Amino acid sequence: MIYKLLAVNIDGTLLQSNGRFSKATKEALEYVHSKGVIVALVTSRNYQSCKKVAKSLKINPMIIAAHGAYIGTSIDKPLFMKKLSEKTTKSVVQLLEGLATPFKLNYEKKQVCNRVNMPEHFIGKAALYVSEQTMFSQQYVDSVSDYLNDHQDHPLGIEAQFSSRREQEECRTLIEQMFDDVSVILKDNGKVFIIPEGVGKWKGLDYLAQHFKVHRRELVAIGDSDDDCDMILGAGVGVAMGSGSPSLRMQADWVTRGNDDEGVSYMVKELFRKQYQLQFLEKLNLLK
Repeated sequence: MIYKLLAVNIDGTLLQSNGRFSKATKEALEYVHSKGVIVALVTSRNYQSCKKVAKSLKINPMIIAAHGAYIGTSIDKPLFMKKLSEKTTKSVVQLLEGLATPFKLNYEKKQVCNRVNMPEHFIGKAALYVSEQTMFSQQYVDSVSDYLNDHQDHPLGIEAQFSSRREQEECRTLIEQMFDDVSVILKDNGKVFIIPEGVGKWKGLDYLAQHFKVHRRELVAIGDSDDDCDMILGAGVGVAMGSGSPSLRMQADWVTRGNDDEGVSYMVKELFRKQYQLQFLEKLNLLK
């Protein structure tokens, strides 16, 4: 089989536990790209955070950010972008402010974050949450509701932080009962992502594949968490990290090594080492 598009999740897949990617992983993506294969980074992160990772590579990968709400390589000329409605944004913000939890509005070029007084048992997680290193505007305000009243722009999504799974579940239940134009995604690190209804990692990848006229069977996707399941199931070859969630590993076509054990590099060598450059195959009329 000839593969034309490789989609790689970032956190827990491309990146190791220390937040970096290895030299072998970097070289593996460059190797795939040299064969003419489209490489796409897929993430729940916002565009600017994903772009920071992309710039560390010698290639210029496609970006599917904010759980598929943003697709493209240029912030000025995206292939696709979908935002939360102004009304829903304001209502969700009022709800989160009532819960007194840290949260962020994720825009294309910036984040707007609330300031909250946190209980002692939450300090460890909150310190990690607010100290994430960014290369873009991160604005803290006393009232996000007041900010929205003064600014007409609305975000690609909202990211909230909770101290327990129970609090995450309660937040999801409230939001799903109140709004029918959003989707709610829970992460194991306590984060809750509120995104526009109708977007997702797989939908973003499928959109990108159709744009480049790549058939699903020509897709390879690799991820580690439950929110990667649709992407893994939809691709021609769905690969789970050995360090990934048990449910994802059960549904994948293949399980590679963990993210701290060169899982991406190993997968690339196994699937792409015998594939000729796409340009060469095209000259021989071997591509359909």
